[in-house]
Amino acid sequence: MSKYLKLFKTHAEYEAFTATTEFIKPNVSHCINEAEMHYNPYVHDYSQDYLTFEALEDGTFRLSGNTVVQYSLDNGETWVSLAGNTDSPTVTAGNKIIWKATLTPNSTRGIGRFSSSGNYNVEGNPMSLLYGDDFVGKTSLQGKNYAFRNLFSGSTKAISAENMSLPATTLATYCYGYMFYGCTSLTTAPELPATTLAQGCYQYMFQGCTSLAAAPELPATTLADNCYGSMFIGCTSLTTAPQLPATTLADNCYGSMFQGCTSLTTAPTLLATTLANKCYYYMFRSCTNLTTAPELPATTLANNCYGYMFYGCTSLTTAPELNATTLAQGCYQYMFQGCTSLTTAPELNATTLAQSCYESMFANCASLTAAPQLPATTLATYCYNYMFNGCTSLNYIKAMFTTTPSTSYTNNWVSRVAASGTFVKNSAATWNVSGVNGIPKGWTVETASA
Repeated sequence: MSKYLKLFKTHAEYEAFTATTEFIKPNVSHCINEAEMHYNPYVHDYSQDYLTFEALEDGTFRLSGNTVVQYSLDNGETWVSLAGNTDSPTVTAGNKIIWKATLTPNSTRGIGRFSSSGNYNVEGNPMSLLYGDDFVGKTSLQGKNYAFRNLFSGSTKAISAENMSLPATTLATYCYGYMFYGCTSLTTAPELPATTLAQGCYQYMFQGCTSLAAAPELPATTLADNCYGSMFIGCTSLTTAPQLPATTLADNCYGSMFQGCTSLTTAPTLLATTLANKCYYYMFRSCTNLTTAPELPATTLANNCYGYMFYGCTSLTTAPELNATTLAQGCYQYMFQGCTSLTTAPELNATTLAQSCYESMFANCASLTAAPQLPATTLATYCYNYMFNGCTSLNYIKAMFTTTPSTSYTNNWVSRVAASGTFVKNSAATWNVSGVNGIPKGWTVETASA
């Protein structure tokens, strides 16, 4: 039996090996379930490996920057120093090169940026670039701000990072920022186990990874400013978003997170009830195949919290309920602009408005026929500016404001709506403004009590 002792990368590899007639499979049925792989002694633990590149075709590697690293082509038997901006020897297809160093990151390039002349997979633990031989068991990046920023940025030859280990549970400012930015061939991402995040820790991490079809799980419940900002922007092959379990958000935490993910059809559940400035800003902008919006349970808003959230989601047919009655500056600004398939608007129950709160909220929603009732009697600066601009099917508005409409409150708010329709006006309103800043020309006017 001893000659068969080995570590296996996957459950499938283990099953294939143990199917041989001369091998007696041990009783490990309790630990080979796919959901329990981390308990399986036959599964390889990549956190104990030096950062490793597996060559898929012949190629050389280099780490940009004025740094010196060490590499090994014989699994650590011998190590050779390599100056920054210098090519390694050619690694032939099917072979591996491993790396170690004790590098100090800086704010512009982290510890450097890898590039390659041939396709390769990334494996192992990049902590070996920070701690040399003493990397195993290190789970904190404290004091290592920008540690792996840009590490593979623009590396179009990187194919898979599935077997890369990022074991840190204590993160640092921008530690993984831009890590795989522009890796257009990357198909699989590493796991991200941290539950407490740091400022900008995953910002732009996978931006432009156009071949990435699945996102890693994101179990964090304690967020930080910009932590997921632009994380998957432009990932045009991403079809499903990871769950986002946090209930208390941070400034811009999800800003532009899935912007331009044109294959995304389903949004994650959003459980947060405590919002922050720009927390959902641009989150799903231009997700043109997103058909359903998630529920938004928060009742207390923050500045620009939903600004541009579904901007340009041309397949979105139904809007979520918006239960907040206390608004914040720009809270719904541009939220559904360009949602050309949206047929029904959510109720807007707030009676006290805020600056720019509904500005351009439904602009260019060409399928919208009826505006939500607008119960507020007093307007705020820019609150309705461009709100229904370009809603070419819109033929009904009920607005209870008594403030005289003008460019300061309702600039172009009904420009390019339907040629005829009904406008219900507060019977107590004394204003009489027609045109793009008031009541659309050609519409019938009715009055109602507030």
